Amino acid sequence: MTSCRTLFLITLPVLSLLLGPALAPAQELSPPLIAALEADDIDKVISLTEDAAKNSPQERIRASALQRRGAAHFFAGKITESIADFDDYLAINPQEDPYHWQRGISYYYAGAFEKGRAQFERHQTVNPQDVENAVFHFICAAREPGGSVEKARAGFITIESDPRVPMKEIWALYAGKGTVDDVLKAATAGTPGEEELRNRLCYAHLYIALYLEASGDAEGSARHIALAAGKYRMDHYMGKVAQVHAKLRGVKPEPAE
Repeated sequence: MTSCRTLFLITLPVLSLLLGPALAPAQELSPPLIAALEADDIDKVISLTEDAAKNSPQERIRASALQRRGAAHFFAGKITESIADFDDYLAINPQEDPYHWQRGISYYYAGAFEKGRAQFERHQTVNPQDVENAVFHFICAAREPGGSVEKARAGFITIESDPRVPMKEIWALYAGKGTVDDVLKAATAGTPGEEELRNRLCYAHLYIALYLEASGDAEGSARHIALAAGKYRMDHYMGKVAQVHAKLRGVKPEPAE
């Protein structure tokens, strides 16, 4: 995904980033909270800010901690817990809902496909040229009650200018206008460096796997997710999505050669 609010990337020990340019007086933060922040103890921070006043520095700290823990729960395969933390984060910052594609991905792995589809529809309003958003909307629509690949394709979101390789070919695969081979050929075309090539292939195999899963080809999906989560492993958010997918589906990642 290409849209991500700055708050999602804040680390708790950096108080100046959490509280903004006008820092709260030290006495506004209790010694236990300061200690928890310095130790980067997310659970403790959340516990200590449970009764934070609306719009207070403590509430801002709590929101960041909830977002971080939601992501950590997701990466650990604790999908229900990740959704609960993302919900609590959005209760504090409801204006962030359209930007919250992370919750949409958690909805997919929770089997809450209708909620996932709706989340990605809202995300489309603030990030209209992201093939990944269109794809996750597609797979949720395909797997929701009464859904199918044909119905998802009929409502597939048109993306015209996502320049990342091989997003154009991934979009065409889901649209029924391209093939798996097209995606892989695009990913390996040109002379990308080793890191760039691995990143392209991580994305390629992840989205091929998701397409095959939505199409009912569990065996084919497993082959591709084993590559995305293993040989072409990346540790950014979507790379970790591949790793979570493999874990939840019981697929052993293929080791690098």
